[in-house]
Amino acid sequence: MSRSYISVELRRLVVNRAQQLCEYCLIHENDTFYGCQVDHIISEKHGGLTLAENLAYACTFCNRCKGSDVGSIVLHSGEFSRFFNPRIDQWADHFMLDGAMIVALTDIGRVTAKILDFNNAERLLERQTLQKMGNYPCAAALKRMIV
Repeated sequence: MSRSYISVELRRLVVNRAQQLCEYCLIHENDTFYGCQVDHIISEKHGGLTLAENLAYACTFCNRCKGSDVGSIVLHSGEFSRFFNPRIDQWADHFMLDGAMIVALTDIGRVTAKILDFNNAERLLERQTLQKMGNYPCAAALKRMIV
């Protein structure tokens, strides 16, 4: 498969598997102004392939913040930790929702929340507004938030 080309069939598989949710912050693509994109979990730059098991659906904000990074340094320990990987990790094992705030529960969650900037003021306001409208978390996102 050529680098960066994602076929219509593969894109459809990724979107349907994600239930049209950003697999990182769990916002529905219809609830974010800029929509969602297919993301390489391990970027091509780091040897990641354009295969279903290395692709996730990500909102523009999560995808932009993540870039080609694969992890970060955990502040309290100074150790490197990989990011949350929606193909192998369960969201509820690493995060919980507290109001509109996405709270990290593990080192994987902490580095992901920090680098993807889950709780900046604009994203909190977006989730608070969606909560008032009854749109966040949507039913599909709620299922991922339960252990």
